[in-house]
Amino acid sequence: MTTQDELIDEHTFREAMSLVAAPIAVVTTTDGTGRRWGFTASAVTSVSMSPPLVLVGIGHTSSCHEALTSATEFVINVLGESDGEVARRFATKDVDRFAGTGLVTWPGTALPVLPSAVVALRCEVADVIVAGDHDLLIGRLCAVRFSEEAPDPLVWYRRGFHSRKEPEYSG
Repeated sequence: MTTQDELIDEHTFREAMSLVAAPIAVVTTTDGTGRRWGFTASAVTSVSMSPPLVLVGIGHTSSCHEALTSATEFVINVLGESDGEVARRFATKDVDRFAGTGLVTWPGTALPVLPSAVVALRCEVADVIVAGDHDLLIGRLCAVRFSEEAPDPLVWYRRGFHSRKEPEYSG
């Protein structure tokens, strides 16, 4: 068993995790007033096949934290290779993240969805779990939108956005 003295420091952990490629998604919702919220996430994964559950991590200091953790629904927009600017915009503080992004409303809801997403997953919040300095949103999948073009995904690796068509990283 690891003791507190043996824990890895934050810098080492961040460095190690930079070598784990992760999908990039924009997670969106609306609050009770109809205001749209969204942020760029790399902590997105499937949790269960039956029932279909997905997980999204959101930092306690995120400007979207309260809106997402109190929402009843959210959308995970998995980004494609051409969505780097969208990823950067939703990761930037103090800007209108939705301006010029082309997000539309999921039919029958007020939820923002990105038409260019590789796949968009509409979820009902099943649980919110505190995990260190993040909360884990567990979403029960209730609808899926696939891209007609099936673009290659955008991934986060070594603190940068990459796609399959880019030259390999040479260090």
